[in-house]
Amino acid sequence: MKNKNHKSIHHQSRREFLWGLGGGLGGIALMDMLAGEAQADAVLGLKNGLPHHRPTAKRVIQMVMSGAASQCDTFDYKPALIKKAGEPFDPGEKVELFQSDAGVVMPSPWAWKQRGECGKWVSDLVPHLASCVDDIAFLPAMVATSNVHGPATFMQTTGFVLPGFPSMGAWASYGLGSMNDSLPTFVVLPDARGFGPGGPKNWSAGFLPSSHQGTLIRPSAENPIADLFPPDEKYIQGDTDADGLELLAQLNHKHMANRAGDSRLDARIKSYELAAQLQLSAPEVLDLKGESAATKKLYGLDDPVTEDFGRNCLVARRLLERGTRFVQLWSGADNAFPRRNWDSHEDLEKDHGEMAMSMDKPAAALLKDLKARGMLDDTIVIWTTEFGRMPCSQGNKGRDHNPFTFTSWVAGGGIKGGVTYGASDEWSYKAVENVTYCYDLHATVLHALGIDHERLTYRHNGIDRRLTDVHGHVIGEILA
Repeated sequence: MKNKNHKSIHHQSRREFLWGLGGGLGGIALMDMLAGEAQADAVLGLKNGLPHHRPTAKRVIQMVMSGAASQCDTFDYKPALIKKAGEPFDPGEKVELFQSDAGVVMPSPWAWKQRGECGKWVSDLVPHLASCVDDIAFLPAMVATSNVHGPATFMQTTGFVLPGFPSMGAWASYGLGSMNDSLPTFVVLPDARGFGPGGPKNWSAGFLPSSHQGTLIRPSAENPIADLFPPDEKYIQGDTDADGLELLAQLNHKHMANRAGDSRLDARIKSYELAAQLQLSAPEVLDLKGESAATKKLYGLDDPVTEDFGRNCLVARRLLERGTRFVQLWSGADNAFPRRNWDSHEDLEKDHGEMAMSMDKPAAALLKDLKARGMLDDTIVIWTTEFGRMPCSQGNKGRDHNPFTFTSWVAGGGIKGGVTYGASDEWSYKAVENVTYCYDLHATVLHALGIDHERLTYRHNGIDRRLTDVHGHVIGEILA
């Protein structure tokens, strides 16, 4: 005799079955996880087939130097700063500064050398990245439209100075979908010391479906992914769990019936699907025991100064090789004293010295490791910051904000190595040749992923929104 309490699910879709579970991870983990369906859902709403053209890359790492790394102390060599050191800074116009009056010309505390076969001038502040210049395309004429950390950071991560817009990683997730249903498509690895300006707004899905927002992972934390595993079983009993799931199923059905077209519950269900898979996949990705001693040393895991950022870089590589499409990797946290980011108003030599020492070796290791594994051929690596710093002194030893020129660089995934596009003036004060904005960098990265930045759109409040707003051109000069 059939149990009268038995409820058949044979006439329900998989999605309806998951709604009925109310997000219970135990039930979801037993399923096939909608392998084909998840791929299709990732590109819902796009009428044009993607990619739009043959891609040269399939994944991206965006390294963000939070606080504004100085271009004239890293990659933008200016002999005039050495020649005119200590003289009043006078570029022939009124100098607009964020906190201070224009000081004297301030040369870099670090020496400069020509590096690689391309002969690129790089300072001794970043000696490890200096060894990679033949694989890098430099953009020394980047310009920001704000000299305030939060808005300028949003520009680099989302293309807009206002919060609430989708990040580049969210757009990549929306446009291209997942390469591995067991891992997030878009992952964020913050600085171990905390978030940068704007925090989660830099990896938000904005008005895109919520399932495309970045998944936050803290590899050095005791619980790298918050709330991934349930609390102690003593708090969850079998009968209680079943009753809770039944109630949630009723609430979910009522919610969906009253909110046609609202994707938030569907996004929540997808997050539970992913969480169930992550319970199995995340421990393996984050476990570095299988990495060789040489690899760990390459990333600086044997040194407390480089250990945190090195671990994040190594985890980023492990995520990419297992199918994560976009990783946002942060160097620098919020403003605090002593400085925990690149915002060196008071003592450039000390603060930049500490930040660069923690970042330089791991970032170079990531490039070299990707290249050795053949992954750099189809992986774009971006190094950027929100704006630059002034060539004149602030106080005696600091540098103020400079939105008028800064340096970003790109490597891998169809990008030419050992080239420079654009230039700043003799002071490294203003961009003067091939002025470049985040829109151009974003358009170029999307192009490498096979996406026409003008065609990847999402209708929101009556506007066809896109990552590059109404701007941007592909920088063909740096494409191989």
